[in-house]
Amino acid sequence: MLSALRYELQKLRCSACGQIFTAPLPPEAGEEKYSPRARAVLAVSRCDLGLPLYRLEGYQAMLGAPVPDATQWDQIEKVGDCSYKVFAYLENLAAQGDLIHQDDTSVRILSLMAENLKIRAQAEALGLSRPTERTGMFTTGLVVQVGAHTICLYYSGRDHAGENLRSLLLQRQAGLDKPLVMSDALSRNEADENGLIRCHCLAHGRRQFSDLEDVFPVECQVVIEALKQVFDHDDEAREQELDPAARLAYHQAWSGPIMDGLKQWLRKQVEDRLVEPNSSLGKAMAYMQKHWETLTRCLSIPGAPLDNNLVERALKLFIRQRKNSLFFRTEHSAYIASVITSLIATCLHAGVNALDYLVALQEHRAEVAADPAAWLPWTYAASRASP
Repeated sequence: MLSALRYELQKLRCSACGQIFTAPLPPEAGEEKYSPRARAVLAVSRCDLGLPLYRLEGYQAMLGAPVPDATQWDQIEKVGDCSYKVFAYLENLAAQGDLIHQDDTSVRILSLMAENLKIRAQAEALGLSRPTERTGMFTTGLVVQVGAHTICLYYSGRDHAGENLRSLLLQRQAGLDKPLVMSDALSRNEADENGLIRCHCLAHGRRQFSDLEDVFPVECQVVIEALKQVFDHDDEAREQELDPAARLAYHQAWSGPIMDGLKQWLRKQVEDRLVEPNSSLGKAMAYMQKHWETLTRCLSIPGAPLDNNLVERALKLFIRQRKNSLFFRTEHSAYIASVITSLIATCLHAGVNALDYLVALQEHRAEVAADPAAWLPWTYAASRASP
């Protein structure tokens, strides 16, 4: 992952006075021990590959270029220090977006886990069965479509996806149309629902039936086959590169009758008592009926997505870190990881080399701090080339 160039400086001792004279370093050695590219490699190793720092420490020692895990963190923190201004600008830009995908996953932060022990001890002292304060920890992923660009933002801490979305939308300019927000139907995804248009993931609704297909093959096949046709129509619209208005008309013409038939079939199953309401199948049908309007936004609103797969794929970057590196020590280290991972994921969507991008941010730190808009993943190449 890292290679090192070692300079051995000759030393001479004066036989008369005993003073030692040491040869100076050559100019190409530079003033810093770690180059911007070395720091970027460490940041990508931790935040994209999810490599634990202690594992990389052992690997580097084996190759004869040792880098202690504490030193790795120091260098990664310097990358974050050069990047947080761009992250803040991307936040403001994402707040003006037209389409937002949101979801969250669990995370481990040791400092918060230590707080949880105190919270539970206080609850036990008061005779409470469970703490009144929140003890959960989450990483929220927000993938936002802003014009032709896709921005990925991550947040790790106590807040749910809905609370992080609410904080982001506080930066939204007045007078803009309500954004489309795609999520699953969990209550913790809810923000200020009056200020947005909520869409629910149709793939989540389908999954409830596909999980029961072995138990209720006939009934589940009706739902699965109907939704398959709707997703096929969406693929066809994408292949034809239809604009949002044409895509809406296409779905209304081809998917609308299918969904109307499915809605009537679900109502008949419930009203005619062909399914037990408290059974797993009955609950799956109730879920579809309860969220029918938000599950079928593609039939009424231009540009409304069918599923939340975009943000679920984006969250895999943090899930990889959780599986391999297990935890963050503090909220600050989780914040640094969120900033760097956000920039890496945004680079991936923009088709930009994330490693080169992180190097450029370090090499032009002063310019980045002064004008972060000129150093976004899709604008930095022109800024770096300008005199």
